Amino acid sequence: RVKAVALPNPPTPNAHLDENSSNMKNVLLVSLLANSATAFTLPTSAVSPNSRLSAVENNHESETIASFDPLNLSEDESSTINNRAAAIAATTALFVSTPLAANAAGPDWGLFEGRTGSLLHPAAMFGMAAMSASTALLGFQWRRQRTLGDEISALKKTLPDLNGASSVSEALAAAQSADTVDSALVSKLKGALGIESEINSLTQERKDLASQGPRDKHFNQGSLLLFIGIAFAIEGPLNTYARAGKLFPGPHLYAGAGLVVLWALAASMVPAMQKGNDTARTVHIGANVAGLGLFAWQVTSGIPILLKVLEFTKWP
Repeated sequence: RVKAVALPNPPTPNAHLDENSSNMKNVLLVSLLANSATAFTLPTSAVSPNSRLSAVENNHESETIASFDPLNLSEDESSTINNRAAAIAATTALFVSTPLAANAAGPDWGLFEGRTGSLLHPAAMFGMAAMSASTALLGFQWRRQRTLGDEISALKKTLPDLNGASSVSEALAAAQSADTVDSALVSKLKGALGIESEINSLTQERKDLASQGPRDKHFNQGSLLLFIGIAFAIEGPLNTYARAGKLFPGPHLYAGAGLVVLWALAASMVPAMQKGNDTARTVHIGANVAGLGLFAWQVTSGIPILLKVLEFTKWP
């Protein structure tokens, strides 16, 4: 009878591999041993004792060939089922005894797990808070530039008839120098001087805003805010999981998730806004204003977390 061949032990894992990788190798080894333990035994149902003795006396090589049955093809069905059941039981027991929860932190992430990587999220979010306020200001400037035209048109409708003059002051001078002075017209024109001054002021404000280009700046800055904000909203929980092996649900996490949803809602209104939909503009403004409120909540709830990061992490 040919004796079972023992398989070599697997190589010791490196120090930087996590315990889950080592456990998976142990599982594979146990399963392999359990399935191959009977591969080199002599099949009982195919060869009788007398025939085995005869085979040894006549030809030792033929016995070796007959005994080598790595796929257990000659073994009966009940023995095969028992062997497989033993392998499954051993594998299941090893899986159950493996402390997976304790190894959730995973491997060593280097800089990403240290203080340098941990400070990326708060630094980026402080910058995003300032950028959110700046983007909101640009949005209101663009709205002001867009609505100034309606205000100017409404004021022009309140002016009296200028009789072809280019301005109220020019029409007033013509009315006062006429052969027959129309006191009522002169009085109306004098009252319209204030309206003309307001129109000129609004027109100049509109020109100044147009020269600053708030529309394009608001769009570009908002797009950048959406990209960087979502990227670091994902980076923060990933960094926490890399350091601690779990997340910590609380106000900071909830505020960040809500803020991402509001950013997505505000961005989804842009196509309708470009078509002149006032409802979409209202939703866009409301979502961004609510986002600023959540941002303020996120900053205040994140400061204690930042202090813990500084306490429990080291450079780099």
